[in-house]
Amino acid sequence: MPKLTETFVRKLPQTKDGTAKHWDSEIRGLVLFVGKKAKTWYFQKDVGGKTRRVLIGRYPIITADTARQTALGFALEWGRGAGKLIQIGAPKLEAALDSYLQRPQLRSENHKKGFRQQFELHLKEWLNLPLDEITKSMVVEKHRSMRQIPSGANHTLKYFRTVWNHARRVHDLPECPTMAIEWYEERPPGTIIDDLPEWRDEVDALENAIHAAFYELLLFTGLRKTEALSLEWKHVHEDRIHLPMTKNGRSFDLPILQIHHEILAPVKGLSSQWVFPSPKSRNGRITNTRKLSWSPHAHRRTFATVAIKAGVLEEVVGRLLNHTPITITGARYIRPSLDALTPSMNIACIELLKRTQRRNRSVLS
Repeated sequence: MPKLTETFVRKLPQTKDGTAKHWDSEIRGLVLFVGKKAKTWYFQKDVGGKTRRVLIGRYPIITADTARQTALGFALEWGRGAGKLIQIGAPKLEAALDSYLQRPQLRSENHKKGFRQQFELHLKEWLNLPLDEITKSMVVEKHRSMRQIPSGANHTLKYFRTVWNHARRVHDLPECPTMAIEWYEERPPGTIIDDLPEWRDEVDALENAIHAAFYELLLFTGLRKTEALSLEWKHVHEDRIHLPMTKNGRSFDLPILQIHHEILAPVKGLSSQWVFPSPKSRNGRITNTRKLSWSPHAHRRTFATVAIKAGVLEEVVGRLLNHTPITITGARYIRPSLDALTPSMNIACIELLKRTQRRNRSVLS
C-alpha cells in the first residue's frame, strides 16, 4: 500500500469502469475511492463488529494533507468509542433506490415499476456509484444529453432528486446536485378530442372489439390508461368501479351507470379475471391498443372538459378524476360518496352521448 501523498493522489488516473480503492500505508483506515469522475476521501474502521465509514471529502477540494489530518482525528475519536455514533458512508444509488421504493406510503406497483425503469434506462451507469460521487457536472450533463425530450429529462432527474432526498434523511449528504440544473420549460399539449363524431367513426372502425370498448370506457369515465388496462372484473360492480390502488396512493370508487355496463358488454365473458384480456400477453391482458388519432390521456382531458361545459363544478370533476385536492381538509378528510358523485357522472355521460351522436342509450342509473 502506498502513502497517499498529494503527488501520488494527483497522478492517480480515473478508472474506466467501477471504483478503485487506495489505502494509506501509514494511517490505518484512510482510503481514497477513485471512480470515473471523482476521487473521494473516506475514513473506515471496524467498530463493534461492523464496518463504519465516514466521508471526509472530495479531492482536490480536500487535499491529501487535510485528509490525513482529518483521518488522524477520526482515528483518535473512534478509539475512544465515538465511532459508534458515526454512520455508514453514503449508499450506492441502487441501494438508495431500493430503500425509496420500499416505502409503505408509496404509490401503486405500476408506479414503482415505472420509477425503477427510468433509472435502469437513463441512469444505469450511476446505479453502482455512491451518491456522494455523483456530481453537479454529472447531473447537468445527463440532463443536457436528454434535451430532445425535455419532459423526460426533467422527470428523470427529478426522480433522482426524490431518491437522493429520501436517502438524505438518514445519511450525511449535501444538497442534491440537481440544484445545478436549469430545468427545461414544459408545455403540456393539453390535447382534447374536439371532433367527437370523428372519434365515434374511428372507434366503430376498430376491428378489435376489446380495443373499442377500452377507448369508450376511457372517454365515458376519465380513467387513466393504466387504470383501465389493469381493470379486473372483481372490481366492476353494479354502481361503481373500485380501484384498490391509484396513482395518488389511495383506493378510489368511481360511480358508473347503465351506459358503462353497455360499453363493457362486448368484452364480458372473454376472461374471468381481466376486463380487457389478451391471450397473447404474458399476464393475460392487453398492454397496448390500436392507436387512434387521440392519445388515451386526451380521452381523460375530454371527459373533464365536456363535464365542465355541461355544468359540473370543476372541483367535482376533479373528484371524478381522482385528483388530490389542494387543501389539507380536502385531501385527508373529505371522501365524497357515490351518491354525491353519481349525478355529476350522469350529466357528463349525457353530454358525451350528445356530442358523439349516440342518443339510443339510457344513461340513468
